[in-house]
Amino acid sequence: MIGDVAIALGKPGVDGLSEAVGVLREWQYDGAPMQLHPGDLGWFWRFGAEATAAAVRTWSRDGRILAVGLLDGPELLRLTIAPGAHQDEELARRLVEDVTEPERGVLPEGKVNIEAPMRALVQDLLSEDGWNTDEPWTPLRRDLTEPVKDPGVRIEVIGPEQAHVRTAVHRASFDSPAFTDERWHAMAAGLPYADARCLVAYDDQGNAVAAVTVWSAGPGKPGLLEPMGVHRDHRGHGYGKAITVAAAAALRELGSSSAMVCTPSSNVGAVATYRSAGFRQLPEVRDRYRDA
Repeated sequence: MIGDVAIALGKPGVDGLSEAVGVLREWQYDGAPMQLHPGDLGWFWRFGAEATAAAVRTWSRDGRILAVGLLDGPELLRLTIAPGAHQDEELARRLVEDVTEPERGVLPEGKVNIEAPMRALVQDLLSEDGWNTDEPWTPLRRDLTEPVKDPGVRIEVIGPEQAHVRTAVHRASFDSPAFTDERWHAMAAGLPYADARCLVAYDDQGNAVAAVTVWSAGPGKPGLLEPMGVHRDHRGHGYGKAITVAAAAALRELGSSSAMVCTPSSNVGAVATYRSAGFRQLPEVRDRYRDA
């Protein structure tokens, strides 16, 4: 234990991941600030359980987890805090110390970013410490109280046999070779995927044109879309809207109270797509960054 004896910085290890996922589920509620979701850990799980455990940090007092961070890449810490602890000064000061000093094993030297709930005290302390605000992101939310209308295209829930279809659409949507079939199977073996679904939309010719993964945090809690993409050869036909509507319907079936998504504000096409699918734009959020 470093620094403040009362707050312990931990690395959960594979055995401790279920506790970290569990508290993230508990902390989700409608009206919460945009924050780390169990689905974010679920999506990271495509790199395997060991890699996910190595990327997670927890901050606890008396054995109770008060904050969870995911190193979404070595220079980006995505941090969230227990609902009652956003203004906890002892916790906020400890967080700033741990992210500022590389020897604590959270963030390295050089340019680094932190995503944290916007109104948490840690934001003010980082600002006082000289951390700047980065490019804006736009969170969007769709209420799922009412039934969701039919998306108007054929939608399939993807199981292990069709994993190759899901991964191929992703690679063609993001021009990235990284999401392989092997990574899909690693993701699907992760704890959070028990409450998740992969959906693929097909056009009239039977081509797979768009895909999404949705993550429930349990009944009565907000669910997450991460990621959603439209195949580069099939853009401009409304398939982004269709797969997003299907995602909302799938989350409603899983018992979610609302559907959440967050996209860079500069990606105006994505913001427009989500709005067309019945999502409401929320106030922008920004990471904090420290220059090299």
